[in-house]
Amino acid sequence: MTKVINKSKVAAALVGALAMAGSATAAAQSVPTLQSEGAKTHQADVRSQEKINSLFEQSNELLYEYRGIVDQYEQLKVYNDHVQRLVDGQNEQLASLQRQIDGIEDTKQGVVPLMYKMIDALEQFVKLDIPIHRDRRLERVQRLRDVMENPNVTTSEQFRQITEAYQAEMDYGSGLIAYEGKLNFDGEEISVDFFHLGRSALMAQSLDLKNGWIYNQEAGQWEVLDDAYLGPLTKAIRMARKQSAPDLLKLPIYAAERAE
Repeated sequence: MTKVINKSKVAAALVGALAMAGSATAAAQSVPTLQSEGAKTHQADVRSQEKINSLFEQSNELLYEYRGIVDQYEQLKVYNDHVQRLVDGQNEQLASLQRQIDGIEDTKQGVVPLMYKMIDALEQFVKLDIPIHRDRRLERVQRLRDVMENPNVTTSEQFRQITEAYQAEMDYGSGLIAYEGKLNFDGEEISVDFFHLGRSALMAQSLDLKNGWIYNQEAGQWEVLDDAYLGPLTKAIRMARKQSAPDLLKLPIYAAERAE
């Protein structure tokens, strides 16, 4: 009985020793494996961190790009609002111009008859006025009538030329003016120097300085000038042409009749 027990103990001891030896061998074999797995895990962690860093950088770039787009959008919005205000202002101006254009025809309907009346009045005035450059002035009136019938001349240009003609008529009423021309007297055409003091007096003197005439506005005709005025008339003509210094002269002037 005792021998059997001892054999059993020995067997158990051998089994235990073998088990411990197997465990030690297994443990010795698992260390490199664990080290390898650890290295793999570390490499995986590094790769994961690199991916995280790359994603972080990409997200930052996207964030910067997004902020740039937002800023650009705000700038474009401000600019578009500015352009829209300009367009609105231009549209208002265009509408105003269109209203003015629409009213041009109505304006023409009032202005055109007025211009014809002005031309008629100008012609009548020239015919009734003392004959200072009468032919030239009547030719100007005829040119105005031609302009009114010319479809290529704008209404504004027609009106401008009429007002210029009126200004020219006003200029005849001031200053000393002398010019050479032809005088018809008693059926004879005589070369003379005309002289007028505004519209107060119109006289003429032959080029040989021996004869003179004065226009009688009331009678509507030329009359012989007294010889006493020939010398002053010669001086007046020279003064008008700035050929002599200004001086006091005695010349005849027909006084306007007073209304009763």
